[in-house]
Amino acid sequence: MFKTLLPDFKDKKVHDLGCGLGWHCRYVSEQGAHSVIGVDISEKMIGKAKDMTDDPNITYLQSPIEDVNFTDQCFDVVISSLAFHYIESFDTVCQSVYRCLKTGGTFAFSVEHPIFSSRPEQDWIYDDDSNPLYWPIDYYNIESKRDTQFLESTVTKYHRTFSTYINQLIQAGFTVESFKETLPPDEIIGRPKMKDEVRRPMFLMILVTKNS
Repeated sequence: MFKTLLPDFKDKKVHDLGCGLGWHCRYVSEQGAHSVIGVDISEKMIGKAKDMTDDPNITYLQSPIEDVNFTDQCFDVVISSLAFHYIESFDTVCQSVYRCLKTGGTFAFSVEHPIFSSRPEQDWIYDDDSNPLYWPIDYYNIESKRDTQFLESTVTKYHRTFSTYINQLIQAGFTVESFKETLPPDEIIGRPKMKDEVRRPMFLMILVTKNS
């Protein structure tokens, strides 16, 4: 779904923030990018990304997203998939990306939807037969960290509202071109485990440009 928002990568210099195992780095290179730099805080992720990649156009760096410091106007495109809800200061990210993008450059990213991230439980309210009744929203306007459980581990995320995402992008100087609230692809909506996923968005995807 994120790929539907991405621009043309032909001959572009691309930066992937929070690249994980490098899936999008390899995809971008396959689309004809001139070069790709992927950054992730996890030494293990970067190690696996390097092992999975045989492409001289791709470079991986281990670093927190907040500490990335490239020269001004050195990238045509910056992308990020499901990383920024782990970052405390989105405003800092916006300013950093704006600075390193060339004029006319594109910034596309996805995050957990604020409807999804508002409660640390991140789960439905169920009836007595374990059927999902509704998706609860609480403390939506209180932006703070949320300690959630994932695979029996505690994961720290940062909830922020939809308006904060948009306004901080605008304040940094970006022009909002498009945003999407995800739905499952048509081919899997009919599957039993996916039937309730149309009832609320899980991810938010935003595309902006740096004009001048």
